[in-house]
Amino acid sequence: MEHEIEVISSTEQQAPTVAAADALPVDLSGAASHGDLERLQYLVEVKLASVSHADGAGYFPLQWAALHNRFAAAQYLIEHGADVNARDLNEQTALHWAAVSGSIQIAELLLQNGASVESADSHGYRATHVAAQYGQTAFLYHVSTKWGADIDVLDTDGRSPLHWAAYKGFADCVRLLLFMDADQRRQDKDGCTPLHWAAIGGNIEACTVLVQAGTKEDLFVIDKSGHTPEVLASQKGYRRMTVLLSNAKRIFKNRGDEDNYFGRLTRLGLVPVLWVAGVSLILMFINSVITSPTFFTIPASVGIWAWLAVFLATIGLFFLYRCSRYYINTFCFVCKIFSLMLV
Repeated sequence: MEHEIEVISSTEQQAPTVAAADALPVDLSGAASHGDLERLQYLVEVKLASVSHADGAGYFPLQWAALHNRFAAAQYLIEHGADVNARDLNEQTALHWAAVSGSIQIAELLLQNGASVESADSHGYRATHVAAQYGQTAFLYHVSTKWGADIDVLDTDGRSPLHWAAYKGFADCVRLLLFMDADQRRQDKDGCTPLHWAAIGGNIEACTVLVQAGTKEDLFVIDKSGHTPEVLASQKGYRRMTVLLSNAKRIFKNRGDEDNYFGRLTRLGLVPVLWVAGVSLILMFINSVITSPTFFTIPASVGIWAWLAVFLATIGLFFLYRCSRYYINTFCFVCKIFSLMLV
């Protein structure tokens, strides 16, 4: 079964060897990699070396500076004409290399100078893919929130950053992507969801996060080979993963049939009860204390505090409504219950 996917490897983006590190950098790439600003200045201003020329491996000095988080070197190269969107033999830019090491400062410098946040390499990887592959959660959050990078973009194999984070086992990246509404039910060209890839990689924490954030249907999705995540985990010999997925199926089954009201009610938990109780208490407080003609007259200052309490309680209910993972289903279900009661 061909399930293993190609990862941007460190061999494709080789850092200088120990032997090279012991020697003085003799070219721009070496100087940029070491952050040797004095050597860079000598090569560019005295030797008139071009900052736009690639080294023997086809990589640019700016890429090496980005990979090793050499901010001063990167800034110097950009100031002297380095192309922030220059592509190597793999169609990767300096931003891809910054994503490998999670260099937010370098990424900010590149993006401020015109780097494309959606630039794709030969595999279709954007910076968000690379950040997910290397578990660079902070980098992923930065480029997506400040620069609008697409967290659901697909590579040439139909895989999103969430697929990669799940496969590589970076649970924090998985949590962030789910929080930002990444599609956890998306299937790639092999029919695999992020949960399939978490099972293939044997990453139990990432798998747990996906199961807790998902639904019963996610556990039964089959890939193009006809396998569910549980079957793939079993084939790989991941016993704990197999038990986890098997138990998750049983738990979802014990919660009741989703097609009847009782089953749906058991899945919703206490959120609708708390919400209805909160609304009832607020209405009771307004009717019995603030606006009641039979209650003692409330001074203006006390009235302001009373209405402020009502306002804060309403805000609290709003956030309870928003933060509930099932807030849409909860609202619809409560409305149906009330409509049945009225009938």
